[in-house]
Amino acid sequence: MGISKQTERARVMRREMTDAERRLWHALRGARLPWKVRRQHPIGAHIADFAIPARKLIIEVDGGQHGWLRSEDEARSAALAARGYRVIRFWNDQVLRELDSVMEEIGRALGADCTGSDNDTDG
Repeated sequence: MGISKQTERARVMRREMTDAERRLWHALRGARLPWKVRRQHPIGAHIADFAIPARKLIIEVDGGQHGWLRSEDEARSAALAARGYRVIRFWNDQVLRELDSVMEEIGRALGADCTGSDNDTDG
């Protein structure tokens, strides 16, 4: 049995993360959360930018194209919610310019402290 097309696509997406996704991934890893954080994680027919399956939380980092894809994003969020996941979204610019507040919001969603010395905003 081979690798599914979706799994292969997720692997490619992991290698080709945006600057904002890479920065958030580094911050999430630095936060040393007690739950496994997965990046470009297949869930049903979708691939979540970041997922914390144990907490049923999905974190999406959206670029400018998502302004035009609002109905698709809403349908995707509804499909993921039907699987029991909460979806929180941030714009690329928000992650790049306001990482501390993004991490605080993620922490609130998790009921955990996501702020730490590894989450600096200097780059």
